[in-house]
Amino acid sequence: MQRLSQKELRSFLDFKYGQYNGPGFITTDPVSIPHLFSSREDIEISGFLTATISWGLRKSILKNARALLEMMDMAPYGFIKSFSPSDLRPFSRFVHRTFNGNDCIYFLRSLQKIYVNYGGLESCFVPQPLAGIKPCINAFRRIFLELPHQPRQEKHIADPFKGASCKRINMLFRIFKKV
Repeated sequence: MQRLSQKELRSFLDFKYGQYNGPGFITTDPVSIPHLFSSREDIEISGFLTATISWGLRKSILKNARALLEMMDMAPYGFIKSFSPSDLRPFSRFVHRTFNGNDCIYFLRSLQKIYVNYGGLESCFVPQPLAGIKPCINAFRRIFLELPHQPRQEKHIADPFKGASCKRINMLFRIFKKV
């Protein structure tokens, strides 16, 4: 295997940064969904829901994330803040791969609880000095799963202490850095 010089490596990484950090790439990436919004809460909620269903074909992820937000009239925070049980009925038909309507309704109810009791998603990632990221993700997971739920819904929120890479939660961290 050929090793790159420091200059060649720098050139390659700069090229890749330009390739993946430009508007041309963003429009076909799930990260484009939170870019549709300007308020912190809308960005957090749309980013979290999009990250949650981010597995499979990008085209399918984008289509389903957009459909989910359209069910909220493209106002995720307003919806989360004030939905009633009857407003959740249409979500029972939402499906993205193994994420089904019951999962979706649980996620919306848990988000409502989080915005009422914790002030938002970011505040649920309780930092623990010198402990690393795993305890922060675990703190969020515990809070998110506080409501009564079906065991199957736990699989959609990775557990770092069971060896999960927590890819979707880490996608959400990218969004937190921007808002």
